[in-house]
Amino acid sequence: MTINDAVAKRIKKLLKQQNKTQYRLEKSSFIAHGAMNNILAGKNKTVTLTTVYRLAQGFNMSINEFLDDKVFRSEELELE
Repeated sequence: MTINDAVAKRIKKLLKQQNKTQYRLEKSSFIAHGAMNNILAGKNKTVTLTTVYRLAQGFNMSINEFLDDKVFRSEELELE
């Protein structure tokens, strides 16, 4: 699994946990709909730190809280 895949998994998990829609996350994180769709579909190959920061803000958490998930500690995580 790539880091980008891990980010997508984390987004999906948090959307479910917070009962939040993708649309609402896009608005609160200032990420365009097309960009969010590409991230969630695994089409985006470069999720930047700025994007992770915006995602964390959209979920009302810090970057550390966003990244504090087992998906990012997986031994199967590929570094590109």
